[in-house]
Amino acid sequence: MKRVVIIGGGIAGLATAYSLCTAETAGTGLEIIILEAKKRAGGHIQTETEDGFIVEGGPDCFISEKPWAMALCRKLGLGDKLLPTNDRLRKTYVLSRGRLHELPEGVILMIPTKIMPLALSTLISTKGKLRMLLEIFIPKRKDKSDESLGDFVRRRLGAEVLDKIAEPLVAGIHAADPDTMSVRSSFPKFVELEEQYGSLIRGMVRRMAQFKKHAAAKNTGSGKKMTMFVTLRDGMQELIDTLVEEIKNKGVKIRTDTAVKGIEKTKDRRLRLTLNKGRNILADAVVIAAPAHAASCLVEGLDKGLSQKLGEIAFTSTATVTMAFKKKDLRTPLTGFGFVVPRSEGRGIMASTWSSVKFDGRAPEDSVLIRCFVGGAKSGHLLDLNDKEMTDMVRGELRDILGITAEPLFTRIFRWMKAMPQYTIGHEERVAEIEAKTAENPGLFLTGSSYHGIGIPDSIHGGEITAKKILSLLSE
Repeated sequence: MKRVVIIGGGIAGLATAYSLCTAETAGTGLEIIILEAKKRAGGHIQTETEDGFIVEGGPDCFISEKPWAMALCRKLGLGDKLLPTNDRLRKTYVLSRGRLHELPEGVILMIPTKIMPLALSTLISTKGKLRMLLEIFIPKRKDKSDESLGDFVRRRLGAEVLDKIAEPLVAGIHAADPDTMSVRSSFPKFVELEEQYGSLIRGMVRRMAQFKKHAAAKNTGSGKKMTMFVTLRDGMQELIDTLVEEIKNKGVKIRTDTAVKGIEKTKDRRLRLTLNKGRNILADAVVIAAPAHAASCLVEGLDKGLSQKLGEIAFTSTATVTMAFKKKDLRTPLTGFGFVVPRSEGRGIMASTWSSVKFDGRAPEDSVLIRCFVGGAKSGHLLDLNDKEMTDMVRGELRDILGITAEPLFTRIFRWMKAMPQYTIGHEERVAEIEAKTAENPGLFLTGSSYHGIGIPDSIHGGEITAKKILSLLSE
């Protein structure tokens, strides 16, 4: 019987195991073992419930446009649990000059698709609006080399859009610095729009028309209209719990609290893993579904060149701070999904999601749930704050920005150290070298958010691709 060992029990590792044990070609001759260093599987996906509140420690949803997460949920029988956003309340705000301004309707990430909401917006100056609209006349870039997101946005939409829209939105999603991140790796669709349509605005208008047509033809599976972002009714942990139960039922062994110290080749071309508990385990194939910095340490004794390349992928740390309040204690009601904060505002938080507005069922009717994001590429030092200091800092920001002075019903802090990969300029070439060096070590595979996309759908898709590669190797 062939043995596959997967290092890392996050969504990438679990999805790899699921694809392996459900593949028609897998048969019954495959032993699959997941080794997870922490006490639980699920990685950054973690949901807690308390007194009618649903608190997400990590990702609170996934994008529906990328089909792999939706497809997996349906395969697992979770189709009727899929929950769209409350798009009738969909508003996003940007903190600028000390107050919240609504992001103009029709602005997708940073690209305007409607004229009148932009014209009436108080967020962007008249000069900035004209510069945005001039984007349709700017020729596409002939140079095909990589470019920073910051340079890309300045070139196509102007510096004001970078400062007030692109940078804070990117910080909220990637916790990254747009002047160092690769636009080709982080937002490949922007590059595609420019190359295909010659304009981000023209391209996005056409893409949104296609998305609406697609959304009209399909729904979440629960009878509700599909929205761009989707979650699960009882929280994202439901995906992990169902996935774990499913693969265990199919014979996959999950060993938590089991760390791998190193990997080496054996004389018979297998791979030997040294575990933290003084044991060894042999495998015909090994998948490292842990972050690149962890993978770098694991393969140091196997391939120093590969280890060095993996170590070149940068990471940053973030924290989520969730607070619950009674509605009566809010000065003004929350009418939107939350706000983002430009770095130029000099605040301690990057963004805030109003979880109980964004999704149904996140808080009792008389309460609200607010989640704030701390850290990132430019403010990683804030992770050094202890829990009380971080709580006090976030409460101060909510007081200044939203006028909330009440004591929260409870506070939950989740710290994610070196958790967010940074797709800096040259990321594509870096990953290509990593994959070439990995191929020189038969039986070794890498997957996860460090390489081809940070979202849940990308991690699931990466696991599916990895499983196919493993089955191909083991069938030889």
